[in-house]
Amino acid sequence: MICKALLSLLLCLLSFDAVTQTRIAILDFELKDMTLAPGVPAELQRTASIKPLLEQELERAGYSIVEIPVQARKTADSGVGYLFDHADAAAQLGRQFQADYILVGRLHKPSFLFAYLMGHLVRVADAKLIGDYISESKGPNASLTIKAVESLTAKIDRDLEQRYNPPPPAKLAPH
Repeated sequence: MICKALLSLLLCLLSFDAVTQTRIAILDFELKDMTLAPGVPAELQRTASIKPLLEQELERAGYSIVEIPVQARKTADSGVGYLFDHADAAAQLGRQFQADYILVGRLHKPSFLFAYLMGHLVRVADAKLIGDYISESKGPNASLTIKAVESLTAKIDRDLEQRYNPPPPAKLAPH
């Protein structure tokens, strides 16, 4: 009888935790390519890979990801960089989909040698910018982009619940 009561209490606590999980909406990252050859397919592909990688890392840390349909984002966005620069508009979009936070991101590429993953984390309840993040990625290599996403995830988590543990560095095969 006591075991059943303890089991019921444990299940209630676990289900309460699932209900109260922090909900984060992540918008597609925009590419701001300042190089002499902007918008090459490889850069567009790298930019498109950032959101799913970030969602994966935040889910692994226990956050709930809120999907915002592309059309809703387009409706809220008044032009390139608008939601990145307007926390109030980003928060309003996040509120429509019951997110606690919304992350608006950009891949800023000032050079062929490096790029910056930039993110603005906005608390939806009061439209306050609570995080302005930058993670550097040197070179176009996919593994370097993944490391930059892990760095960005750690910075976001540091301002929220501090439970993210990045994966250990990959070991290189001997030559």
